[in-house]
Amino acid sequence: MATENLEMTSDADRNGEVEAPLRRNGRRQQRPLNMNNYANKKSAAESMLDVALLMANASQLKAVIEQGPNFTFYVPLITLISISLILQIVVGVLLIFIVKWNLNDESNHYRLDIMENVSTACVFVIVVINVFITAFGVQQPSSSG
Repeated sequence: MATENLEMTSDADRNGEVEAPLRRNGRRQQRPLNMNNYANKKSAAESMLDVALLMANASQLKAVIEQGPNFTFYVPLITLISISLILQIVVGVLLIFIVKWNLNDESNHYRLDIMENVSTACVFVIVVINVFITAFGVQQPSSSG
C-alpha cells in the first residue's frame, strides 16, 4: 500500500475541499485559479490603501485650511488635495462594482476590464498628485501661546 503525502490547503474549510495530494517533488498539484477570489482579495487590498490615503489627504486638507489663504501654496494645495480626494472616491466606487460582478461570467469581462483599467489609471494619477502635494509641503500650523 503506497503512502500519500498530503498538504492542507488554506481554503479547505471554506470550499468543502479535502487536503490536496503532493506530487513526488513535494509541490502541490495545480488547481485552476478562481478569478473571483483573486479579484476580491486584490480589490480589498486596494480599498484598504485607498482608505489610508483618504484619511491622510483629509488631514492635509485640514492643515492647509488652518494655515489660511496667506500660505504660499494655499490654492494649489487645496486644488490638488480636492482632486485627489475626488479620484479616491471614484476608485472606491469602481472597486465596489468590480467586486460585485462575477468575473467568471464572460459577458462581464469587457465591462470589468474597462473598470479595472480606469481604476488603475486613477490610482496612478492619485499617486502623481500626492507626490506634488508632498513637494509643496503641508505643514501643521504652529500653535502660538
